[in-house]
Amino acid sequence: MAQREPMSETQARGVRYARELEGHLTWLDTFSGTALGVLAVASGIYTYLGVSSLLDDNGAMSAFAAIAYSVAVSVGIFVFWSYLLRLFPAVRTTRARMGLLGAMGLGSVAIIAMSSWLNAAALAGSAAVEQHLAETVQDYQGALERTHEIALSAQGLERDVARVRQSFEDLSEQEAAGSLSGLAGRGAVFRVLRQKSAELAGLEAQIATQTPLVNDAFAEGNQILSRMRALTVEPGPVQARSVEFSEQAVRLAGLITRLRQLSVAPLVERAAQDLAASVVLPELDGSNEEQRGAQGATITSVLEVLAQRAATLERAAQDVQAMPPAADTTYTPISSADAVILYARNFVPSWAGAIAIDLLPAVLVMILAITQGAIRSGREGAAVEDTLTLAELRAALAAVRDVDVALQESPAHKRPTAEAAPLPDEGAREDAPGHVTPIKST
Repeated sequence: MAQREPMSETQARGVRYARELEGHLTWLDTFSGTALGVLAVASGIYTYLGVSSLLDDNGAMSAFAAIAYSVAVSVGIFVFWSYLLRLFPAVRTTRARMGLLGAMGLGSVAIIAMSSWLNAAALAGSAAVEQHLAETVQDYQGALERTHEIALSAQGLERDVARVRQSFEDLSEQEAAGSLSGLAGRGAVFRVLRQKSAELAGLEAQIATQTPLVNDAFAEGNQILSRMRALTVEPGPVQARSVEFSEQAVRLAGLITRLRQLSVAPLVERAAQDLAASVVLPELDGSNEEQRGAQGATITSVLEVLAQRAATLERAAQDVQAMPPAADTTYTPISSADAVILYARNFVPSWAGAIAIDLLPAVLVMILAITQGAIRSGREGAAVEDTLTLAELRAALAAVRDVDVALQESPAHKRPTAEAAPLPDEGAREDAPGHVTPIKST
């Protein structure tokens, strides 16, 4: 029989390297299952907290449903990663590894869908709901300030009305002095000018009455906003605070609507349109035809000025109405899980922790795959007997001895001891080779 060639130095180092790695894996296997179970249970606990925040009912059935879901998640995570920890490092072909990688990716997506977002809700759900409340407060504040700005712009039309009123009063004084029509006194021209100045004075007073209402509404809105801001940071369960926040939001929405209705721009526009259209012309009271002609010409000029001033007021009112209104803001109550998804960019660390607790075993799978590949590479080219350790050799020898003992004690291999061996018959003796019959001598 040909003698086997001894291992080379490189093969010997590879075998020792493989044995060392196997020793480390043997030690790591003693607690890897326990560690995976701890991760699965921790994920299940946070999943339970996340599911509980989604359930409106706090009864026994809801608690049981949340527990059942969290247990199912824990079992699913443990079984999924246990499969991969055993199978992925063991496969050798590229096709098999790509298939398991695809399965691991699909399973990871499923774990994120059924567990990680609920874990994130448990970790940062309250903070996310508070973030939603803070964003809503900012929206309401912007709507209130914009509506107040438009209302103040409408109140600013009071100055335009006062300027037009003052111009007509000045013209009436000039007419009383005889500077317009040439007829001193309070005749037809004077009465037309006073008529329009009185209309503008009434409009000016009506606008002035709106100013305190606008200021009071804005002050009340700021008080509501202050309370809403306090609710976003107060201690205690955020769901309870959300109820009062919703009530304050409804109040503020109604106040913004009322403040929008306090705008006098539509009133000024209609008054400007009526200013030139509704003129009651008095009877000309000149003593002769020449004076009445002068009065008519002056009234015509006054009406032209009146139309110009009315057009100016109308354009100013239209400019105010053309200002972009505040965007409609409505507070929508939101659950902690939905808030975490809506404001995910603000809670990246919580999302990272929630996903990591579920997908951390993927790193262990890769580590085991790399280590098993290194072990196979170290043993490549070495015979089976060269890779046996001393303990494995002793175990093999003990197994061989056990097999020999079992074979010797089996009934098929036992020999009878009580009976003598049977003698061969005559024919057998004659036919037996090497048998010689002695010759008798005489």
